[in-house]
Amino acid sequence: MDRPSLLRAVLAVLVLGFLAGPSPAAAAAGPGVTRVAGTPGNWQLTVDGTPWTVKGLTWGPPPGEAAARMPELHAIGVNTVRTWGTDGTTRPLLDAAAANGIKVVAGFWLQPGGGPGSGGCVDYVTDASYRNTVLGEIRNWVTDYRTHPGVLLWNVGNESILGMQNCYSGTRLEEQRIAYTRFVDEAARAIHALDADHPVTSTDAWTGAWPYYRAYAPNLDLYSVNAYGHVCQVKQDWLAGGYTKPYLITETGPAGEWEVPNDVNGVPAEPTDQQKRDGYTSAWNCVLAHPGVALGATLFHYGTEGDFGGVWFNITTGGEKRLSWYAVRRLYSGQTGGNTPPVIASMTLGRVTDVPAGGTFTVTAAVSDPDGDPIGYTMGYNSKYINNASGLIPAAFTGNGTFTVTAPQQPGVWKLYLYARDGHGNVGIETRSLRVVAPPVPGTNLARGAPATASTYQADGAGAPYPPQAATDGDGATRWASAWSDPQWLQVDLGRSQAFDHVQLVWEAAYGKAYEIQVSDDAANWRTVFATTSGDGGADDLAIAATARYVRVYGTQRGTGYGYSLYEFGVYRT
Repeated sequence: MDRPSLLRAVLAVLVLGFLAGPSPAAAAAGPGVTRVAGTPGNWQLTVDGTPWTVKGLTWGPPPGEAAARMPELHAIGVNTVRTWGTDGTTRPLLDAAAANGIKVVAGFWLQPGGGPGSGGCVDYVTDASYRNTVLGEIRNWVTDYRTHPGVLLWNVGNESILGMQNCYSGTRLEEQRIAYTRFVDEAARAIHALDADHPVTSTDAWTGAWPYYRAYAPNLDLYSVNAYGHVCQVKQDWLAGGYTKPYLITETGPAGEWEVPNDVNGVPAEPTDQQKRDGYTSAWNCVLAHPGVALGATLFHYGTEGDFGGVWFNITTGGEKRLSWYAVRRLYSGQTGGNTPPVIASMTLGRVTDVPAGGTFTVTAAVSDPDGDPIGYTMGYNSKYINNASGLIPAAFTGNGTFTVTAPQQPGVWKLYLYARDGHGNVGIETRSLRVVAPPVPGTNLARGAPATASTYQADGAGAPYPPQAATDGDGATRWASAWSDPQWLQVDLGRSQAFDHVQLVWEAAYGKAYEIQVSDDAANWRTVFATTSGDGGADDLAIAATARYVRVYGTQRGTGYGYSLYEFGVYRT
């Protein structure tokens, strides 16, 4: 779930705008007409003259699934869904929404939306071609859908004002933010000229975007913002800023990856299922605490992805209902009861910071089902904090309640997910991190702290430098990384000729598929003592008996498109 697809890990509050004078969206109400009505501090959204508090969810599934899924949303009290993009595929979503009494906040995507630099870093000051192209698309789809009964309002852009900080800096950043906001205003004027019946807003990821909207986008009918951990501060921000337009929260829910403390392995500690459930409740209560100004919210997220972001935010992960789904149902419709998910009250790993690669560890979980249903278990791993992967892979385990789990072969910090299912379409999910380390090798590591040199190393880029000595420092969190080409080598000087009988290579995700272990007495003439063409990464433990002063790994074929990278290069005498 990427931003815009989730992760779109992101997120802020949508503020609905009010104009001092009438705009085209303030004409007489008619069928399918949305208005920002009322007086300052006592605003309300209306649809055909009837008050409409947005009780919404952000929409994740393909539009083609809308007809099958909208009845479920209607049944739990949802009256609005929000999208990030509008194009030729949107009509089935609008049709299904309208058929179920649901409205759509129809979005238009602008670069660099959905988070830092996402989708490119366009230059709003000079790139007239981009502006004209996007404006043409907006005009096209507003013209196509303006009379559709599924449209609630138009939303131009998502999180771009904040996201620009990862594209520009200094005075240029300020120039781009102003130019972007002026373009949003141009889009709002263009929409008003085509559609007098639906307001226009724009979403960003912080209330710090509001001064830009106020100064440079006066034609917005309302502001919008995505806010998670900050959502209960939005009211105070609005009051302190002296704003004159109401707002809509376009994304909110449990705390996101970017706003929770790190755990013992240095990665964000994901809230528990119960904390996520309570996060939705708290966020909605803070929206209701600002009546007449906060016009509702589209909570994040109605999606079915089962990846990293899908577990963190989806209320229907993998199509199965979470505790959060039932929380939203209660908030929007008042409904309670029914068959609900298993609850994982606790989840404890027997080892957390030093799990041997390919070894086993215990997991103890306290799990109960409110309805007394039998509980079935599965587990999965995610390697986002190793290689930025979003998907999950199966984890092998035995047991029931107390589990014996097999660790991955790849060293690094993994997340383990425990799924508890009740057989009725409900699931409880909890996750903890574990640091996988190379299996311990008995004896003395002759290479530890010894001088190391390499053919190349990465001096620039995220986390750089990655020098050769990082592979012999005994620290499993530091690493050497080579240039992205073949061949490459890393060698260690043992100080004098010494006998050894074991070599351990602890690869980062960028591993060697074909490599040799070579030895030398003068660092000029080398002899090969081991070779493979089928390396698969992880920790390679090699029984190699040799006597030499210099030992090197010589890579001839990379296993990825990157270079070669080793956390540790150990030479042992056992």
